[in-house]
Amino acid sequence: MSGEPADISDKPAHGGAGHRARLRQRLLNGGAEALADYEVLEYLLFGANARGDTKPLAKELLARFGSLAGVLGASPGALMQVRGLSEVGVGSLKIAALAARRMARSEVRQKPVLGSWQALIDYLAIDMANLTVERVRVLYLNARNQLILDHELGDGTVDEAAIYPREVIRRGLDIGATALILVHNHPSGNPEPSRADIQITHRIAEAGRLLGITVHDHVIIGREGHVSLRAKGLL
Repeated sequence: MSGEPADISDKPAHGGAGHRARLRQRLLNGGAEALADYEVLEYLLFGANARGDTKPLAKELLARFGSLAGVLGASPGALMQVRGLSEVGVGSLKIAALAARRMARSEVRQKPVLGSWQALIDYLAIDMANLTVERVRVLYLNARNQLILDHELGDGTVDEAAIYPREVIRRGLDIGATALILVHNHPSGNPEPSRADIQITHRIAEAGRLLGITVHDHVIIGREGHVSLRAKGLL
């Protein structure tokens, strides 16, 4: 019997190694559309499950949350309720979501907001389209319409969130903003504005006019798309 250590390269690869290698090659050689949504999730979960088959879990996540965006946008608590998904797996999904948000945010910050509108909508959709409660944000802009503060006012209930005009304008004055864009989401998925949405927008716009802060728009985000109150002639 030899005292030399066994060559670990002689050990057979586990059953899923070939599948993972093929996914990796498709990802590296095929570009953005090389993998289906469930395969993207499979790949993200590889690190959390070194040898197991992650395809069933990936498909379960899509079935539960409806889409790749829904999975990545789900809260850690909601993800942890999925059987078979560990805390490490949740971390793998959330870091991917964080990377996507950071990339989108960098696009928004580098250019005047009104001149890069699609980049702004992409950023907001990544962050808000799949939320289960209403979230209200105010994007404060300088004289060159560059973003100086993305301020989250807070979360409301499933169907409403309070916006206080005086608080919105006062914060803008404190940081030297000359304009702002209101943003909130509709958890129902339908981004069409309610009467209350239109009324609060007019109140904030009027308060802003008196103090030299322009309300450029109020954007409502939903899973079904987005609505600009200015584009609809409501501002």
